[in-house]
Amino acid sequence: MRRLFVAVLTCCVLPGCAYLSQFLGAAGFKEPGFAFKKLGLQDASFQGITLDTIWKLDNPNPVGLSLASIEYALTVEDKQVVSGKPKQGLTIASQGSTDLHFPAGIKFQDIAQVVQTFLTKDNAKWGASGALGIKTPIGVINLPISKSGTFEVPKLPAIAFGNPKVSNISITGATLEFPLKVTNKNSYALPISAVVGNLKLAGASIGTLSTGNLGAMQGKGNKDVSIPLTVNFLQAAGAAAKIAQGGQAQISFDADVQSGGQKLPLNINQLVSVIK
Repeated sequence: MRRLFVAVLTCCVLPGCAYLSQFLGAAGFKEPGFAFKKLGLQDASFQGITLDTIWKLDNPNPVGLSLASIEYALTVEDKQVVSGKPKQGLTIASQGSTDLHFPAGIKFQDIAQVVQTFLTKDNAKWGASGALGIKTPIGVINLPISKSGTFEVPKLPAIAFGNPKVSNISITGATLEFPLKVTNKNSYALPISAVVGNLKLAGASIGTLSTGNLGAMQGKGNKDVSIPLTVNFLQAAGAAAKIAQGGQAQISFDADVQSGGQKLPLNINQLVSVIK
């Protein structure tokens, strides 16, 4: 290794360094290793997602390398989306390795005419293609980019009602506290700006229920919220007796779930026990 370093240094001080490429080739310069590592899913919502294909580049040689050129394309469901680029210029140290990221933001409306239909899928196909040009002492080496797979399409959260509790009651109406558990079914974070909809109890419409902004929910995480709702007995006579007596009742919740400026419908029918 010391003799190789001295020889390279000597060559570099010669006019034009004419013999460097020939010397390194004869010394057994090895082609860099380049392989797909994993797919990262970021910034997901019902509007879109960022697919970050991550590749590992290995340099087994005693000299550093740099990026000379790049061609990269990403398809989703066989439709080409915006091409990605590394977040920073690529350099790789001698006998070292680095991860190379190709993030590409995708809007679902560019893939499917009806976003709601696309989001009913469990998974979607993706494919990456192109080439890296790596500048080396023996010239530019082209490394192919080729990988395909599937990614997890954002799913609606699961919502379950707890037993509502009557916190205040009078002749004209009552206030009930409705506990809800909201669960993110995705493996990645998903922002939920609101779950809003009409609530029925015992077949009678009793008002609009809204969770407010739940923020970014962690992958497979859940949040418990308790929402007060004041019921007017004159407007919801069918529910008045059930609220006054307590006991089991059927609820129906026709709601919209909002994420990233996009709404998706959600309907829940559940049997609960009204607690007085």
